[in-house]
Amino acid sequence: MKIYGDLGSGNCLKVKYTADHLGLPYTWVYIDIMKSETRTPEFLASFPLGRIPAVDFGDGRRLAESNAIIRYLARGSALLPEDAFTQAKIDEWLFWEQYSHEPYVATTRYHIVYLKRSLDEREPWRIARGDAALNLMDSVLAGRQWLVGEAMSIADIALLAYTRLAHEGGFDLASRVALRAWIARCEHALRLGPAQG
Repeated sequence: MKIYGDLGSGNCLKVKYTADHLGLPYTWVYIDIMKSETRTPEFLASFPLGRIPAVDFGDGRRLAESNAIIRYLARGSALLPEDAFTQAKIDEWLFWEQYSHEPYVATTRYHIVYLKRSLDEREPWRIARGDAALNLMDSVLAGRQWLVGEAMSIADIALLAYTRLAHEGGFDLASRVALRAWIARCEHALRLGPAQG
């Protein structure tokens, strides 16, 4: 299995975290999005969506989109329990992450980390929606250890990747006690060092 991605990208880190946690062997192929390496004819021939992360399974099968990848990798494992309703609740968080979290938290971070904008250049509407997403997570996690069920799932991995890096986009996690405790639980379960900030 070859994983094409950038270790600075939360979407790519989701795939790395899942593969590492499950002990799946892979080769990491670094792709520099700032050099338009997802737009080359060679890359697009294999991955027509032109996005990372992307996975080549080495047998003609290829897959893109982070949440589709982690869902596929996790099948048959504790990260994606067999119960259909539990899977639907996990999917609920995966869809929410891509629609209500990533466009605000991750994009604000992208502007600062990748495009080198200052904190003063952040878009107020994007900050407000990012804060709303983080507040919702903090509220939900105040009453539970994990987003779905009694153990870590791919819902947690999907949301951990950018949430633990939110400070790099200028988001303050200090007052979000339940959220910070959940980040620490996830980092411990995945054997990650704590994110700085």
